[in-house]
Amino acid sequence: MKTIQLRRYVLVDGEYDAFVAWWESTMPRVRPAAGFAIEFAYGIRESNEFVWAVSAEGDRDAFLELEATYLASDARAAAFEGVPQRVAAYDIRFAEDVSPA
Repeated sequence: MKTIQLRRYVLVDGEYDAFVAWWESTMPRVRPAAGFAIEFAYGIRESNEFVWAVSAEGDRDAFLELEATYLASDARAAAFEGVPQRVAAYDIRFAEDVSPA
């Protein structure tokens, strides 16, 4: 069993390219090292959006425990150190797999 979190961002105007460059150089290194898998990531330049999904083995409670550890980690702090706020709005929710078997 795995739990998937869908993360949808509206980026600050003018920050799309900088955000994507930072994300590509940082998240594929930091999130997996913390026990997560990146399921996908897509940018929508026309609407200044970025959508991605991250997963972890186990149920929602296990995901939340892993996330709490990640959020408090030195690795996450270093990944965000000196990075300006490039996300204007976000929607983060758990998703369920409903694809046919």
